Amino acid sequence: MLTLFQLSKYSLTTGNMKIEFVIAGIAILFLILGFFLNRRNSKEDRSQNEFEIDSGKIDELGISKREYEILEQIAAGLSNKEIAEALFVTESTIKTHVSNLFAKLDVKRRTQAIQKAKSLKIIR
Repeated sequence: MLTLFQLSKYSLTTGNMKIEFVIAGIAILFLILGFFLNRRNSKEDRSQNEFEIDSGKIDELGISKREYEILEQIAAGLSNKEIAEALFVTESTIKTHVSNLFAKLDVKRRTQAIQKAKSLKIIR
């Protein structure tokens, strides 16, 4: 790219090229660079999406489907009240499920629960 800029500077000072051609050349270079970077990033995204949940570990820990739903909501950063509204249950029911999750994961805080669940590969 630096070479292209130097070439364009030279071409403009000598009068061999019009400014429109120089700008078009730089734009095309950046377009190609953008496609290349996007393609590389999409390959990385696909490899991250191929991460599989360890359902055997969920069963081993004894986490119910509802508790797992709540764990996903906690990982999304929702509060107990927001989770209760989303799942159409009371906030006290959510608190009960959260405390059961903490006991099953052997943690004391929501952040610890998320970290442990990620390390056990039961959430993304």
